Amino acid sequence: MTMDGVSVFSDHICELGEGPSYDPATDTLFWFDIVNGKLLEKPLAGALKVHDLGVMASAIAVIDNERQLIATEIGLQVRDVKTGKLTLHTPIEADNPLTRSNDSRVHPCGAFWTGTMGKGEEKGAGSIYWFFKGELRRLFSGITVSNSICFSEDGAIAYYTDTSTGLLMRVACDPATGLPQGEPKVFVDHRSSKGYVDGSVVDRDGVLWNAVWGGKAVKAYAPDGTLLNEIAMPVTQASCPAFVGQRADRLAVTSAWKGKDEKQRALDPQAGMTFLLDIPVKGRFEPRVLIG
Repeated sequence: MTMDGVSVFSDHICELGEGPSYDPATDTLFWFDIVNGKLLEKPLAGALKVHDLGVMASAIAVIDNERQLIATEIGLQVRDVKTGKLTLHTPIEADNPLTRSNDSRVHPCGAFWTGTMGKGEEKGAGSIYWFFKGELRRLFSGITVSNSICFSEDGAIAYYTDTSTGLLMRVACDPATGLPQGEPKVFVDHRSSKGYVDGSVVDRDGVLWNAVWGGKAVKAYAPDGTLLNEIAMPVTQASCPAFVGQRADRLAVTSAWKGKDEKQRALDPQAGMTFLLDIPVKGRFEPRVLIG
């Protein structure tokens, strides 16, 4: 396990850095400090901007050049890129103050899988939803910490986890709608390994790249679940990767200090920063989301 090619992309420290997403049109990475309600925006060769959202939010997708879709604690909100104004589009658990949004990603067809969880990680309080052209369906319930939502390039496979289980799941998907077909099966059993399965993304070769929360690593798995690579991280709690760059050939990885006391933070001084991994990846850009 090596730490070669790992550098700091942003030294802004997030309590819970999450949800990175790269927009190739502007060469910009967006990510969140979930519990503090902040959206962070940084071009790969530019200065950081921090937007105070006034609401917990965890994931972002491009609708068009003027609008973004953001998963928040009250549901899916449309963000005006120029003004930053948020407009509620589709409420999700808006009447439940105990839950918030968490991991989410766009399926190749333009559907959006978005997960929720208890703000205090209450057991089974969350769900994973499918949203497409204005329609919302609950796919999986009884989820404690929704994570690792990602898809094969052809849209035929979806991955997800309830981090509390230690099991990374895969399920066949309808490429045209992003809806699951059949029963989920275990893709990776991580229960005997260090740390927890957090955010993931799948490259053009079908390799799944996973941030290991509590494991100081990013792991790469072949389409059959075989561990291909393990990259050491300079922080304990890596949280989520995203492909970045005009060729999508690098990985950005967020991290967090959430849950650490002062002594633990002193031992993990870069916790909450965001990193670049200069390793060979055949990444791909996030599809645009179709909101209807």
